Amino acid sequence: MLSGIWQGDAFYGFYVFAGSIVASFSVIRCKKRTDLIKGGMYISAVNVISAIVVSLHDSYLMQHIMQPIIFAATSGISVAAFVSIILPVLEYTFKVNTDITLLELLDLNQPLMKSLMINAPGTYHHSVIVGNLVETAAEDVGVNPLLARVTAYYHDIGKIKMADYFIENQSNAVNKHEKLTPHMSSLILISHVKEGLELADEYNLPEPVKDIITQHHGRSIMMFFYQKAKEEQSEPPKEEDYRYPGPRPQSKVAALVMIADAIEAASRVLKDPTPSRVVGLVDKIVNNILIDGQLSECDLTLRDINIIKERYSYILNGIFHKRIEYPGFNFNKPQPSEVDRDKSNGKESASKDKDKHPVVQAHNEPGHESFDIRKG
Repeated sequence: MLSGIWQGDAFYGFYVFAGSIVASFSVIRCKKRTDLIKGGMYISAVNVISAIVVSLHDSYLMQHIMQPIIFAATSGISVAAFVSIILPVLEYTFKVNTDITLLELLDLNQPLMKSLMINAPGTYHHSVIVGNLVETAAEDVGVNPLLARVTAYYHDIGKIKMADYFIENQSNAVNKHEKLTPHMSSLILISHVKEGLELADEYNLPEPVKDIITQHHGRSIMMFFYQKAKEEQSEPPKEEDYRYPGPRPQSKVAALVMIADAIEAASRVLKDPTPSRVVGLVDKIVNNILIDGQLSECDLTLRDINIIKERYSYILNGIFHKRIEYPGFNFNKPQPSEVDRDKSNGKESASKDKDKHPVVQAHNEPGHESFDIRKG
């Protein structure tokens, strides 16, 4: 409207005002670059209508009606094209990330995401579940759900380089931490934070993602290795040597990821995950994190924490849902293996072989922290 006053033409102000309002509302939920083009088309349509209305009050424009219509039609599309070009520059300059950029990071063809999926499949699936957890609670605690999901997907990318040293990627293999000292094991686990930050810099990930990589463990202690060191060493180990470097979560997003990360890891040890046990697990994890002071530097309220508990419990119960038995199938019945088939030749059975080489159990073996200190 001010432009109309400046030009001394109220109708010109109306034309500019109408186009500006449509431009503002058309990109509120902009999540794809094609949404910018759609917004440009809406602007063009409104500009054409406005141009016709203005022309009705101007005899000169009425005589040359096609000129303002063509100008109005092309203005919206040209603005959308210009914004598409300049947007990445503005994001980089002002350190602001739009939903468009965040959605691009969720693309499974993104090199870093593909590397995580191939080289550390256990970590990848863990990160996906963490992403599902944080997204359900994000909006209710005042956080961008898309940002929360993206940071959750990338929080453990540092495990790519030494994936075999993390329990979720070991499958049935021998646990490599059995041959290491507790202190060496703790150094390896701590290193995934530094490695993750280096990868984030290499692939130019946004600052919020880097923040969550460094903060999602806070200053928590790797209790498994700390207790093991106390049992094996004559002198008490330094607790500081078994704590993550931090910092503690500085934002609600970081707190959401920390809690979800710990809960997802701990849920793997539930023998019979009934709804009540899942709720109890979530309560215990959150309470331990609070008692350890890990959330003392972020702005989560008690209301937020209760919402997080409720949402996370709901999602976990969905993950551990029961299924009816399929008639004619007994999936719990042991299946014949090559070892069993060779039993007549004097070879050991699969069960005996398993006793000699036990499968690594989550949280009960090195390489995976307990409730308090989690795997990453």
